[in-house]
Amino acid sequence: MSHDGIGPRAVLRSVAFLTAGMLTVPALAGCGSEDPAGEPLAGADVGGADRSDIADGGTLRWAVDTVPDTLNTFQADADTTTARIAEAVLPSMYRSDGKGRAVRNADYLASAEVVGTEPKQVVVYRLAQQAVWSDGREIGAADFAAQWRALSGKDTAYWTARNAGYDRIEKVERGKNDLEVKVTFSRPYADWKSLFSPLYPKEVMGTPDSFNDGARKKLKVTAGPFTVDKVDTKEDEVVLARNPRWWGRTAKLQKIVLRAVPHDKRVSALSDGTLDLAEIDPEAARRITVAALPQEANTPLMGPEADRSAADALRSWAVANGSDEDAADEELSARKKLRKKAEKYARQQKALGGFEVRRSLEPAYTQLALNGAEGPLSDERVRRAVARALDRKDIAGAVLKPLGLPAEPVGSHLALSGQAAYADSSGALGKPDAKEARALLSDAGWVPGGPVKEEKKKDTKKDEGEEAAGSEADEGDTKGAGGSEDSGDGDDGTYIVGEDDGKNHGTGDGKAPHDSGTGTGQLKQGGAPAGAYAPKGTAVPARADTAPVAKDGKALVLRFVLPSGPGSKTLETVAGRIATMLEKIGIRTDISKVDNDSYFKDHIASGDFDLALYSWPATAFPATDARPVYSKPVPAADGSLNVEQNWTRVGTDQVDQLFDQAIATLDDSERRDLIRKADSRIWAAAGSIPLYQRPQLVAARKNLANAGAFGFATPVYEDMGFLKKSAQGPEGSPGPRNSGSGS
Repeated sequence: MSHDGIGPRAVLRSVAFLTAGMLTVPALAGCGSEDPAGEPLAGADVGGADRSDIADGGTLRWAVDTVPDTLNTFQADADTTTARIAEAVLPSMYRSDGKGRAVRNADYLASAEVVGTEPKQVVVYRLAQQAVWSDGREIGAADFAAQWRALSGKDTAYWTARNAGYDRIEKVERGKNDLEVKVTFSRPYADWKSLFSPLYPKEVMGTPDSFNDGARKKLKVTAGPFTVDKVDTKEDEVVLARNPRWWGRTAKLQKIVLRAVPHDKRVSALSDGTLDLAEIDPEAARRITVAALPQEANTPLMGPEADRSAADALRSWAVANGSDEDAADEELSARKKLRKKAEKYARQQKALGGFEVRRSLEPAYTQLALNGAEGPLSDERVRRAVARALDRKDIAGAVLKPLGLPAEPVGSHLALSGQAAYADSSGALGKPDAKEARALLSDAGWVPGGPVKEEKKKDTKKDEGEEAAGSEADEGDTKGAGGSEDSGDGDDGTYIVGEDDGKNHGTGDGKAPHDSGTGTGQLKQGGAPAGAYAPKGTAVPARADTAPVAKDGKALVLRFVLPSGPGSKTLETVAGRIATMLEKIGIRTDISKVDNDSYFKDHIASGDFDLALYSWPATAFPATDARPVYSKPVPAADGSLNVEQNWTRVGTDQVDQLFDQAIATLDDSERRDLIRKADSRIWAAAGSIPLYQRPQLVAARKNLANAGAFGFATPVYEDMGFLKKSAQGPEGSPGPRNSGSGS
């Protein structure tokens, strides 16, 4: 997963929906107009080189998050590594270019087109003549038919994650010859190009047993530039080997080893020579950037001589000052440990000089999710107030500017800049405006100065050892509503808005005010800003417009849930800024950090949050892929609420209708208009607020070509490799580069 955000692991159309290298494509045929796609904010950065400059052979050691539990991308426990493997070893009818647009994969597909729409939509695929499986059998209609039957949803014996699109197929049959596949749809389906990518052989899709179990740990039959050599759970790696039956351009690499390495261990793995390519976090990127800078000629004395000098100095000091030598030995031991750490750091920095950071933006965005199922955020006016309080440009700048990436906020839920369907529809919600936000809160009954019920509580402590806001504090050790601890300097515990007391009130340091964790804080008088809940006769301060708002005796406090662990630092920064922005309109936040592994299952998917940060990918098929993310939740037969992947629980009938119309509209221009209308309605409902496109930072060995930060582009695995010495610059650095990924 990306360092700056946590992506949901639920499988939608397929796991490709969740990956950086998308297996999805925009419209290829239809009655559409000229493709209006603009330029992406950041292009691919892969160290592009011509194949003629790349050496034959070698092994690429590539860091991944996991060794996958399954190699079948259509199963619920498939992950991003599953998709990466599928890209390298299985057919995909299309690949995405640097702008997220479809390019026909000529290795598999000679052509594909809609040949009829009345009475039924019919698509004819004409396969490449040389396209064969690794066992020598031709890729053909039998494979297409087996995949349709497995994913259609008609046979529940198949443990499929989702059947979107396949459930609209009426039949799959052989065309005029063995190279033609004719697919007839029962209902119009505009996103037909999303199907059969990846395509599995009939040996996998043919029976429930082979689908459910046969492709979990091995793929006996493949059809890509690489094959699956082994899945080694003991060594935490998957080995891909060059496919001798591959009919396309021969893969430059002999092997690709996908090695599971935690993000916080990747700098060590890069420096000790066990990795060549790894997605990294901003801190690691800074280290690699610094390592590439010229080093100072004079370095501090290090090693045994320095240690002996330190020992002599300490013992001399101890004797002179009447101390025993044990104290000196303890001090020396501490210094030795520190020196060892410094030496290790220096060795790593030297090794990291052989790498460079390749930068782009992922085809995914981080959003603020607002849980509209219950509580204050079930009121659309409150959600809109939260959204209007946010300065999204400021948030994007805080994340992306330090990385040297374009810092533009995302204007669509359904596409990203550079994609044909992209349009900034945030105007449907309105520009940031604190005054309007406060007016919306007031209209919903949340007003400054509203009475807050005093409620005696037991003296409780939070997980971090802090006292919960609203509890009765001991005299001389009180906490204000912001959750900051008073020092007992005579302050009566009243937090005066506008008074700069140097204490934390959630102002941008990654922390925010806390309540009891219930989502609506019970604030005692004296723990709230003057002018809102101050004792009678207290003067209203100049910034009374930022006083906390209340309703029915409760202050408006929202529980903000974040994941902990490596990669969460950026989210902490973003959450801190959001907390500060909300405080300015009278909304307090209680930031809770939870276990990274349980973040989605136990909090997001279960609805245990008010506010949360996580990411969604943008694909070329929003009518199919985004519908379950934004569709209106409906009651299930057992009385529960079926939310699909709509974790915010916010949806409207109109959005659903627009998605349904778009998915059945074959005209490209009309479909784009419908998607943009749907996006405007999603903005207006204010269930999720897109913030910024996720940064993509990849450490790559300097002589590694055609691999790195791919952006929208599908990796071209056969073109990856290490530069010949003649193509390298001074000291092993890359020579002149092309902007593409090889010829």
